[in-house]
Amino acid sequence: MRLTYLDNNATTQPAPEVVAAMTDALTENWANPSSAHRFGQRARQKVDIAREQLAALVGADANDIWFAGGGTEAVNTNIRSLLAGRDTPSHPRKKIITSTVEHNATSELAKSLLRDGYEIVQIPVDRQGELDLGALIAAVDDDTALVSIMWANNETGVIFPIDQICAIAHGNGVPMHTDATQAVGKIPVDFKAAGVDCATFAPHKFHGPKGIGIGYAKKGLRLKPLLHGGPQERGRRGGTENVPGIVGSGVAAALAKEHLADIPRIKGMRDRLENELLKIEDTYVNGSRVHRTPNTTNIGFARLQSEAILLLLSEQGVCASAGAACSSGSLEPSHVMRAMKVPDEIAMGAIRFSLSRYTTDEDINTALRVVPAAITRLRAVLPVGV
Repeated sequence: MRLTYLDNNATTQPAPEVVAAMTDALTENWANPSSAHRFGQRARQKVDIAREQLAALVGADANDIWFAGGGTEAVNTNIRSLLAGRDTPSHPRKKIITSTVEHNATSELAKSLLRDGYEIVQIPVDRQGELDLGALIAAVDDDTALVSIMWANNETGVIFPIDQICAIAHGNGVPMHTDATQAVGKIPVDFKAAGVDCATFAPHKFHGPKGIGIGYAKKGLRLKPLLHGGPQERGRRGGTENVPGIVGSGVAAALAKEHLADIPRIKGMRDRLENELLKIEDTYVNGSRVHRTPNTTNIGFARLQSEAILLLLSEQGVCASAGAACSSGSLEPSHVMRAMKVPDEIAMGAIRFSLSRYTTDEDINTALRVVPAAITRLRAVLPVGV
């Protein structure tokens, strides 16, 4: 059965060039990059090149990029570092501002910090999934420790105005972190131009490897390491560097920068898929159709359950997602759909389709054949009343 993969917000197929570079790092240039001998320094050079490639993709200086074991680790390190710099004896600041639609990497950390005595303020979104900037302005004050708001939402693709959010935070002397995981590689991103103090992203979202996360901390900002050990990453993260993962991430970044030119083609395929699926009765787009990444559409099929839809699609080789991958298996609407106040009869049947540069017109044709047939079949035999 031919695979039709439309779940690229969960993870992406590693590019052949990435696999080749990682294979070289595993078989030829496998030395410890902290070693002083030439073999080790050859590996160090490859790490440095990757750091430059990643920095070029996100508008950062290479020295401000550091490597973690995953995006979640990088989020935890960045946020805890900003908190450590703001919680002073003379003025303890305990308010953390985030949004109601954050990825679990941020929201679960916030729950942990709540138990540690911090106040968590979640800025709401509207029915289109767009952030309430007025509520943010009202919430930020001199007692705020930090603002951490995602660049683009993983379920809807809705893009938040990070430059405006930074301006609001900085206007009150508050540092800003963004989880840019769903934005990097899909839209042009410039950390320095936006003004963020810290940022996080993951290469496996743009055809790089899993098991590695990328952190950004602007020049002059001292990170408090989550993992203590050796002096690697200029003291920002202890442990021998994952050279294959780092090298693969750098190659993925260079390719992603080159392929930003593919955005119109990807958007065109997404729009064709979406417009045709909206011809199905009682079908709706969840989230803004304007301010979103070009590869993502979240479509609610009213009076159905997403898990049943995904099962039928999978039987035909079509891969999609019921919202966030980490909440797969739940029969409750995701926290994003709840935050957007999507009616239950639509939210329960929400399916996320996410494309990549490897998506083809044939993939879209297959989806347009399989999805309507699956919806018709389910509505005939398994209607769900709400």
